[in-house]
Amino acid sequence: MLPRTSPLTDSNVSLNTVFEKMLEHYGPQDWWPGESPLEIMIGAVLTQNTSWKNVEKAIANLKDADLVHLGRLDTTRVEELAEIIRPSGYYRLKAKRLHNLVSHVMSKYDGDLEWMFSHDVSTLREELLAINGIGPETADSILLYAGNLKTFVVDAYTARILKRHGWIEWEADYHQIQEHFVNEVPAEVEHYNEFHALIVRTGNEFCRKTPKCQGCPLECYLPESGIQEPI
Repeated sequence: MLPRTSPLTDSNVSLNTVFEKMLEHYGPQDWWPGESPLEIMIGAVLTQNTSWKNVEKAIANLKDADLVHLGRLDTTRVEELAEIIRPSGYYRLKAKRLHNLVSHVMSKYDGDLEWMFSHDVSTLREELLAINGIGPETADSILLYAGNLKTFVVDAYTARILKRHGWIEWEADYHQIQEHFVNEVPAEVEHYNEFHALIVRTGNEFCRKTPKCQGCPLECYLPESGIQEPI
């Protein structure tokens, strides 16, 4: 196993250069999609292991049922909620996770998201991670996009892009990758938001499980030996 204190490779390509290259290619993303903090929180839970297109269908169902509301979500039976969010996949499991999150907000913060997001980001992150079904990526997405709080989101695209280009070791975990970004890029909510959005765009179009490197804005930074793969 790689020591937690040394996840970096010898690459001299800075993350700020990577950001500028993607921004030049795509322009600002104005992301994450959602009309309210609650809708963004719902999306963060539902997007686990599925496409955003499926999430949009599930959220549309919730809107049709007038359930993008903390109080009404809290009193909706998990079984009923599962059927409503069926398009998101793993809908029974996600219904439980969403209900756990909503119950926490209702019981600890009386359904007041503004009050909830006024708390220290580190403390709030620990709270979210203690909720059954909320992992680091979901917690950080909620904090950054719904709460407008300073935390960097790491997803599968982020890890894949960095590792394939040789910018971080293959053994690096979520927290090592997150620390790499925090140490290198401007510590601003807007910058974290834009950077992650550009990564998602690049990953979705080019750095999929089967890579499509031609035309990718980061193609020029691939090692001479080609895409890095785990040993």
